[in-house]
Amino acid sequence: MPRIENDIKLDFKDVLLRPKRSTLKSRSEVDLMRSYTFRNSKGSYRGIPIIAANMDTVGTFEMALVFDWLSLNCCVCVGGLKRECMFIF
Repeated sequence: MPRIENDIKLDFKDVLLRPKRSTLKSRSEVDLMRSYTFRNSKGSYRGIPIIAANMDTVGTFEMALVFDWLSLNCCVCVGGLKRECMFIF
């Protein structure tokens, strides 16, 4: 039986992001690099937490190479009809 959700859903037009004061002098001083240590594997990741969509025209190996150079992430679809996707970072 389908479940009906009655809670409020917000869209981009419903949310206003207010600018905040900053100590930075210029936008060029912003650092988007983040470091994560995974709790269960003790592995670590350092990069910018942006992932390209795993669509046929976006998640290509060429795009993955460019994203890797920019410290970004890309999900690449491989295989034929099975649509196997792997996460490259």
